[in-house]
Amino acid sequence: MPTLDVLTANDRPGEHAPSWYAATAAPMPDHPPLRGESRADVCIVGAGYSGLSAALHLAGRGYAVTVLEAHRVGWGASGRNGGQLGSGQRVEQPALEVRLGPETARLLWDLAEESKATAKSLVARHAIDCDLRPGVLSALHKTRYIAETREEVALLNERYAYPHIRFVPRDEMRSMVASEDFHAGALDTDAAHLHPLNYALGLGRAAAEAGVRLHERSRVVRVAGGRVETAEGAVTAPHILLACNGYLCGLEGSVAARVMPINNFIVATEPLADPRALIRDDVAVCDSRFVVDYFRLSRDGRLLFGGGESYGYRFPRDIAAKVRGPMLRTFPQLRDARIDYAWGGTLAITMDRLPHLARPAPDILSVSGYSGHGVGMATLAGTLAAEAIAGQAERFDILASIPRPRFPGGARLRSPLLTLAMLWYGLRDRL
Repeated sequence: MPTLDVLTANDRPGEHAPSWYAATAAPMPDHPPLRGESRADVCIVGAGYSGLSAALHLAGRGYAVTVLEAHRVGWGASGRNGGQLGSGQRVEQPALEVRLGPETARLLWDLAEESKATAKSLVARHAIDCDLRPGVLSALHKTRYIAETREEVALLNERYAYPHIRFVPRDEMRSMVASEDFHAGALDTDAAHLHPLNYALGLGRAAAEAGVRLHERSRVVRVAGGRVETAEGAVTAPHILLACNGYLCGLEGSVAARVMPINNFIVATEPLADPRALIRDDVAVCDSRFVVDYFRLSRDGRLLFGGGESYGYRFPRDIAAKVRGPMLRTFPQLRDARIDYAWGGTLAITMDRLPHLARPAPDILSVSGYSGHGVGMATLAGTLAAEAIAGQAERFDILASIPRPRFPGGARLRSPLLTLAMLWYGLRDRL
């Protein structure tokens, strides 16, 4: 565990990050802090995609649900991320087939497909205005990745019967993205991108309308014996779900040993005169770096660009400067563009980059570790947790049964080891 308290180290308590997302968010109703004793069928810790998805699905099954959020609905990574709703897992299918076998790899693919469909259906069913648009383009920054990308596209087209992805050769890539940084790519037209905070707020509104009790500014300090405690109150419940991702903060040590919080950063430029000159087809883009850069256009013509390596748990003093370097490496033509917003957030990764679903105790479930692939997978993880609580635990338990490695170093050495790892991967990306 990091020694810094990531819930308070980098942000103002109870306020969303100073992002373009917060500046353009739908109206955000206040939900009162928890005060006093209460009871519920299910108590959920964390009002991000996972917690809200679980709450919404459980309410639909008739459960009395209480959600406790330390700050605001969608305050964490759910309201700050790059907004990409991608296909598959964070690990490519050929690697999963080698590591886990074709059967398990296929199961993980099918679940990821369901995660996209679930997110899209929630947007449609609850009329969530979150700028949902199609298309994610994977951009190769090294020619050595071209052959394996061709092979993976062919694998998905043929063995997985997925017709929505195709290889993009160099010349077409340069016409789609106005950057000399990329040599080829793969376009997935069934993947999508959206306004992540508005998606989270839409899930929150739908959950509240379904009867879920939401309590903001209600940081959980202890979970034990069917009781979830905050500084001013407590909820007693036979079922508890930890949906904290990078903001677990020591609530459950067995999960913390396998899920590590890391930081990421995004900027929004001023509105551009011709944004489609940068990204012709208004798709989201992510590159092939291990320390990934990702970018897309906002609805008001800005470039939203995420990147920059982080070697600690505290945000850099000048986030805009941190991200401007990677942005200009990709788009040097933006050297005179003003940056209007710059923000950071904390996500969570696992050693193998697969989501971590677990049963830390008979009455506690945990979902986390989406490794930068959480728009869809966090939504689905909440759905699977709701199924498990309702007595249909097969799918949750299949994922929970996949052996999950611990991060080395324990609490004391984890941060220095993270620094070394990020330095190494950053160097590898540049070679």
